[in-house]
Amino acid sequence: MLRFRAKAALRQRARALRNSLPQGAIAERSARIVDRLEALPQIVAARSVALFWPIEGRNEVDLTALDARLRSSGKEIGYPSIDPDTRAMTFRRVDDPSAMEERGLGFREPDVSAPELLPLDVIVVPALQLDGRGHRIGYGAGFYDRALPRWVPPGLAVGVGFTFQLIAEVPVTAGDVPVGIIVTDDRTLVCEPT
Repeated sequence: MLRFRAKAALRQRARALRNSLPQGAIAERSARIVDRLEALPQIVAARSVALFWPIEGRNEVDLTALDARLRSSGKEIGYPSIDPDTRAMTFRRVDDPSAMEERGLGFREPDVSAPELLPLDVIVVPALQLDGRGHRIGYGAGFYDRALPRWVPPGLAVGVGFTFQLIAEVPVTAGDVPVGIIVTDDRTLVCEPT
């Protein structure tokens, strides 16, 4: 229980810190993350990549420029889709990101009729905080932690965040699934498994 409380406190502080950044800083840092992701050997070699659309007003890493770059190199792109009944997350192929809509969870999702993107080579995962072991703090709903084991391995989960979101240690709780690589605005870390 103590670890869950610690995560809740870290989550609250991380959101406040990220929300204090001006939009110009978010855009500049996001552009650097996009450049690093595009050059990541695992993404260069991938045929399919799952991204996420930034939640408006939360100062998340903005990967929208990466979508266009990856498409131009012939990759299939998917985005998270949450089943309204089961609350299970999958990744659906998206041919036109402008057609995605917000469906009640704050982020844009593909149409539920879009096909699942299978197999998935790389899944880019958002985070509020990350540590060098690949553990992350998200918004607390557990969507990624429940979904990632379906694809990883053989796929690779890549956590993204701004450098100031890296911390020494994320409290690990049951069901947490670490990412294999972390990409920030000024570094790329291969995570050390626990």
